[in-house]
Amino acid sequence: MHKTLVAAAVAAALPFAGTVHAEESPFSANVGIVSDYAYRGISQTDERPALQGGFDYAHSSGFYVGVWGSNVSWLNDVDTTDSTGNSLEIDLYAGYSGEAGPIGYDVGLLQYYYPGSYSSTWKNETGLTKPNTLEGYIGLSWEFLSFKYSYSFTDLFGLPDSEGSQYYDLGVSYELGGGFNLDAHYGYNDLKGGDDYKDWKLGVTKEFGGFEFGLHYVDTDIKDLDLADDRFILSVSKSF
Repeated sequence: MHKTLVAAAVAAALPFAGTVHAEESPFSANVGIVSDYAYRGISQTDERPALQGGFDYAHSSGFYVGVWGSNVSWLNDVDTTDSTGNSLEIDLYAGYSGEAGPIGYDVGLLQYYYPGSYSSTWKNETGLTKPNTLEGYIGLSWEFLSFKYSYSFTDLFGLPDSEGSQYYDLGVSYELGGGFNLDAHYGYNDLKGGDDYKDWKLGVTKEFGGFEFGLHYVDTDIKDLDLADDRFILSVSKSF
């Protein structure tokens, strides 16, 4: 696969922080460790572990803001010149969520920010511009089903002429009992200036001792890209 297409596939795999729901306090936090940071089916850490965490504020009216971060390596993974100095992803997001009868809804904006240095050599080698990206999203949920649509208002993670790329996300989260939860996901990536692809995930989570443990199988239909191969991912997280 051409380096630009590889970068497009990797770029499409970056994270979404998720809907925020206020409970007793409008402030919340989370921290977790994963054996591989995969987003939209593709590893962001060269199939190595990642430390992740975030902070949220959710107003009783339904408005929320938050920040989430993780170590990453995908920008370096597509750079053979060693001229990229990036190892961190920071997501800033804000939106509004609520319910209309049995249907939950969520609408917002998500800014992906990758602090670091990106030389002209890196740009010429990868064919990418700076990876910072702004996406808008709309989500709907009903009982254990959810659907989310995302739209890129800028070039998608540095892929030239990729403004207007879209992502469709269908999810299932079902309580099995005994603290176990079944998670399933199917996504379709409509990439402007790149190859469209599909990704999916299936696994279980279990709460124990105040922590949530997870085991998930992740895969895509991308060929000839090791970072998109099928694999199992272990995770442990805690919310405050």
